[in-house]
Amino acid sequence: MKFRIFTEPQQGATYAQQLRMAQATERLGFDAWFRSDHFLAMGVDGHPGPTDSWVTLGALARETSTIRLGTLVSSATFRHPSLLAIQVAQVDEMSGGRVEFGLGTGWFEAEHLAYGFPFPTQRFGILEEQLEVITGLWRAPEGSTFSHAGANYALVDAPALPKPVQQPIPLIVGGGGPKRTPAIAARFASEYNIAFRTDEEIAAGLARVRAAVEEAGREASSMTYSAALTSTVGATEAEYRRRAEAIGRDPEGLRKAGVAGTPQELVDRLNGLAGLGVETMYLQVLDFDDLDVLELLASEVVPHVA
Repeated sequence: MKFRIFTEPQQGATYAQQLRMAQATERLGFDAWFRSDHFLAMGVDGHPGPTDSWVTLGALARETSTIRLGTLVSSATFRHPSLLAIQVAQVDEMSGGRVEFGLGTGWFEAEHLAYGFPFPTQRFGILEEQLEVITGLWRAPEGSTFSHAGANYALVDAPALPKPVQQPIPLIVGGGGPKRTPAIAARFASEYNIAFRTDEEIAAGLARVRAAVEEAGREASSMTYSAALTSTVGATEAEYRRRAEAIGRDPEGLRKAGVAGTPQELVDRLNGLAGLGVETMYLQVLDFDDLDVLELLASEVVPHVA
């Protein structure tokens, strides 16, 4: 199982705080540092304000050297696909080929209303067409142009530059939808992610995508299957409870719904998730000022997961 740190900077984090966490993630041997792509905080004031995901990742690309970097997930409602293709390819070059690109439909209506982003009721068609445009731009042969005429986007003789370092960039599609999500993942993605679901929902989601991948004529093993859950850990029960409460979570509720508790509890929980078929685990760490959580995860949890 690969372990990745996943954060929510819209809840209140400066670039400097994100840099410290990303560098700690690298130093401690985690596989990747990922962040959300949101502009509005949820349940808090979000001070000092949001940071843009791809601006942040471009800066982190120059301040790290080994960890993978990406979004879980960018929203198809925030950016035009041509702009997003350029942004992601540029950060891939800036990082020396360490970007992974998650894209989703967008779901947080209040965020769209706050900043004036359109929030269509039918968004799966937009997501699918964005993936067509973005992958088309990246895959167009050097020296050729790319055109697209769709329901939402029209491109005429785009130069299809810059090209990413990685061909292809790993592409992540997430969600728990029963039909459209598996079909889109099977068509475009190298990784499927299911976030903040019960074990039963995780198992069902992974099974649906495996079936869709095989139906599309791909080997089931050509897809990476991942999950994301909120996580914190304490060397003692008292330390765990303090950390859970510091991120605004009920300790017992978080223990049931997330990957949380004392180190052995996390080891047991992660082994159980591996048994469901989870190959990559995104540990959502919410406290940017308590990096000792990462230290404890790296020393007392990760090495003991089978």
